[in-house]
Amino acid sequence: MKIIKVTSIEKFVAKNTPKQPQKNKTIVESILKNVQKNGDSAIKKYEKKFSGVNLTSLRVSESEIKNAYSKVSKFELDSIRLVKKRLEKTEKTIKLILKNKIIKHDGIKISKKFNSIDSVGCYVPGGLAKYPSSAVMSIIPAKVAGVKRIVVVSPPNSNGVIDPLTIVAANICGATEIYKTGGAQSIAALSYGTKSISKVDKIVGPGGAFVTLAKSLVSDVTGIDMLAGPTELGIIADNYANPQFVALDLISQAEHSTDTFCYLITNSQKLAKSVNEIISELVLSIERKNLVKSSLKNNGFIAICKSTSDMIKLANTMAPEHLQIMTKNPETLSSKITTSGLVLLGNNSPSSASDYVLGSNHILPTNGFGKIRGSLSVLDFIKINTEISCSKSSLSKISKSLDVLTSAEGLPNHYESVRGRLK
Repeated sequence: MKIIKVTSIEKFVAKNTPKQPQKNKTIVESILKNVQKNGDSAIKKYEKKFSGVNLTSLRVSESEIKNAYSKVSKFELDSIRLVKKRLEKTEKTIKLILKNKIIKHDGIKISKKFNSIDSVGCYVPGGLAKYPSSAVMSIIPAKVAGVKRIVVVSPPNSNGVIDPLTIVAANICGATEIYKTGGAQSIAALSYGTKSISKVDKIVGPGGAFVTLAKSLVSDVTGIDMLAGPTELGIIADNYANPQFVALDLISQAEHSTDTFCYLITNSQKLAKSVNEIISELVLSIERKNLVKSSLKNNGFIAICKSTSDMIKLANTMAPEHLQIMTKNPETLSSKITTSGLVLLGNNSPSSASDYVLGSNHILPTNGFGKIRGSLSVLDFIKINTEISCSKSSLSKISKSLDVLTSAEGLPNHYESVRGRLK
């Protein structure tokens, strides 16, 4: 990894933040338009092109679901159920906060009700790795919220099969439909609808650069959760941190794909050198070493800041998906972090554990979206319905203010609508 001394945070961020190739947008737009026009046939064409498979049917059948159960072990089932149980506990706790409320004031009654949306599409990545845990992370919050139709899409392998544990995880968590398609074409299907796949109200879930871009492009017609693209991990560490742990954590997230964005922010040249040396040694013998080496070499860095305040400022400007704080007093620093999707404190809270069984959700904002939102949760599947009733006497009391404001905005008929009721 390249080691860089930070002199100007703004210039550093501008130079070291990955940029999406413009050609990606052209490719994704073409895929979206084709699926919108040609539906299932376009999806099958792209699955042939990208997965090398000729699909006759897109939907995973009941017999395929049953067969998937026969291919997973008891220990795998138990592990999925553990992830499900812990995440359910978190999401149900959040939902309990959402109580219907009635606000009364001078004869005006405002009712606030929390209702689930009707349908969601959950994207579960595949391809370079298998992500049954992502099925749990997207389906469970929707299920707890009360969503009735939960559609899962995931890319098949060259045999036209989705990873069995992903199918089982989706089934255990309550998916109502599972389809064998991934990439931008699956996002198009969920957004526009095809003969096989009815459109949904909202699309959620993490994905690679093409999936993330596709979600962004369809967001004018279909709701999306966030831009949850290639993994990002920032680590703030000082001399208190164990350099071996820092190196292992950077490697753990870099193994996702070549476009992950993993980096260390420190005020210690000694730690920077040590971490870099350990990574260089480890990548010689680890599994998925080519992915890790490419990711850390092309996208990663070790930033050496002059002070703790500069480390905090750089982290807040970068707004990473995951931020680990491995310093002497991590709580003190975390109180000043405002933009990360998830903050993990101390030497024994690795992001790799949060990806699975800590009870938090690993679907998190990337591309700086941590500045405006946090992880996927039950809140993403619930909308607030508002009802208002107003008496004639209440309208009379507020009519003067209405007259002033509607006149100020040049909308006199707004006031006439009220005045007509007061004659």
